[in-house]
Amino acid sequence: MTQAVKHPASHREPLATGIATFAAVMLVIGGVLGILRGIMAIANDSVFVNTPDYVFEFNVEGWGWVHLALGIVALMTGLSLFKFTLWARVAGVAIAGLLLVSSFLSLPYYPVWSVVLIALYGFVIWALCVARPESVDVP
Repeated sequence: MTQAVKHPASHREPLATGIATFAAVMLVIGGVLGILRGIMAIANDSVFVNTPDYVFEFNVEGWGWVHLALGIVALMTGLSLFKFTLWARVAGVAIAGLLLVSSFLSLPYYPVWSVVLIALYGFVIWALCVARPESVDVP
């Protein structure tokens, strides 16, 4: 019979730190890209293709303002995630969820980019939920 080898908790610390840093960096990148996408839609809404008769119908400039606001909040939340406090993790999950929903609702305007962002925000939510704060050593 073989015995299961138990690894000390110190082996998990780099993994938890890496996952938390991954979430913070991805949320910062997503925030910057959301800001740029919002500015682009506000400044020149003819860049994007409109889909007629879509259930969640906004004009592209309206979506631009939504993405700009969410991008700013995501950027600020992502930067605060580097401290890995509980409130930052909760806020990170909440803003990533809102960004995921907004990317879903903007599928007809930019489908490929929206699908990429949905996956990105899904990974951010996963990373913030699986990293354990007691195993992260923050200076």
